[in-house]
Amino acid sequence: QVQLVESGGGLVQAGDSLRLSCVASGRTDSSSAMGWFRQAPGKEREFVATISWNSGRSRYADSVKGRFTISREENTVFLQMNSLKPEDTAVYYCAAEIHGSAALTSPATYSYWGQGTQVTVSS
Repeated sequence: QVQLVESGGGLVQAGDSLRLSCVASGRTDSSSAMGWFRQAPGKEREFVATISWNSGRSRYADSVKGRFTISREENTVFLQMNSLKPEDTAVYYCAAEIHGSAALTSPATYSYWGQGTQVTVSS
């Protein structure tokens, strides 16, 4: 079991920055990668970014590339979000992948999820 707790969401204006954190506990040694996803009202959960615990290799959705940065430190994964836009408004979730899958942009790949943190960007 892996437990994930996100924090750092809030209400900001377009152009502002936020830093989300996800603290992992439990059997964290079973996880090979972490991901950030988001879900806006009425929409499906979508991939934002992923990072390998070991190598630090990361991938981003095209919609956030150049604005968001995923990083990891010990048992915490961060999502630095700059130049926020109203379309970034969503509940943001972190997730842990435990099977070594390469399909890291798919929510179905991930076994454990946090409770989510709301990010609202006003225009």
